[in-house]
Amino acid sequence: MRAVWITKAGGPDVLAVRESPEPRPGPGEVRIAVRAAGLNFAEVMARQGLYPDAPRPPCVVGYEVAGVVDALGAGAGGLAVGQRVLALVRFGGHAEKVCAPAERVLPIPDELDFPEAAALPVNYLTAYHMLFRVANLRPGARVLVHMAAGGVGLAVLQLCRTVPEVVTFGTASAAKHEVLREQGCTHPIDYRAEDYVSRVRELTGGEGVDLVLDPLGGRDWKRGLGLLRPVGHLIAYGFANLSGGERRSLPRLAGQFAGVPLLTPFGMMNVNRTVSGVNLGHLWGRADLLREELVALLDLWGTGAVRPTIDGVYPFAEAAAAHRRLGERRNIGKVILVP
Repeated sequence: MRAVWITKAGGPDVLAVRESPEPRPGPGEVRIAVRAAGLNFAEVMARQGLYPDAPRPPCVVGYEVAGVVDALGAGAGGLAVGQRVLALVRFGGHAEKVCAPAERVLPIPDELDFPEAAALPVNYLTAYHMLFRVANLRPGARVLVHMAAGGVGLAVLQLCRTVPEVVTFGTASAAKHEVLREQGCTHPIDYRAEDYVSRVRELTGGEGVDLVLDPLGGRDWKRGLGLLRPVGHLIAYGFANLSGGERRSLPRLAGQFAGVPLLTPFGMMNVNRTVSGVNLGHLWGRADLLREELVALLDLWGTGAVRPTIDGVYPFAEAAAAHRRLGERRNIGKVILVP
């Protein structure tokens, strides 16, 4: 089978499509013939050598796939060969075939195409988990989401529309604001042309917001904390600020880590604020929780409440271009790889 390999840490040119051994499903696993695989910022950072959870190069990454079951391991119940499915995988998804535990594999309806199905597991699951499991989003809440035109950002905007009177603030370059408005963003903010902290304060009469969803990290975590009004909540779910350019920069790493705010229980108690962290890659032991949330998302897709926006579909041979587009933050929605 063919797979996209990260041969070493570096720019997109370190990616190579190679013939690789076909995996065999172990007990309780299914093997999926991949038709589409999602590309996430975490995998771009893995290629740069900035993602601590990724295997050491040379390696094949990829957290989410959609395809067809083509083999069953011993004891893998509830699924059948030939069934159309989506799955969360612990790396290895950027390949023609991948194995996954049956509990992290869900059937998909015939009306859901493979690229759209591959866009659901990571981005929409992250957004759903943050809004409804961690933050308990309530009617009338004010929500600030960074990188709002990315896969998670658009998922957040769509899911916020399912709760009455939620007001959303989304940071993105001006060229993406029309899309943000179409997706329900109340106040798009051009972070390149204006200070988003000042703009949020202006729009809220100085009060701030109830929820900040921050994949940026470093100094932006500190700025986000300052935007919370009492009983506000900041959720950190990435550290995109570590990535600048195509390769790892040690001065940039040092500067961003120096900007991380120091938090104490006393400090949080005194200001009535909450800080949470979300990392789906560290929730594999809660297959029950992940499955429940994925089922809820498929139900929302069935009602039309959520519809992934596909920025582009790239064949494996053009994986470098896909990485470059995501790394340069030019995408609007999800970037997909197909064999």
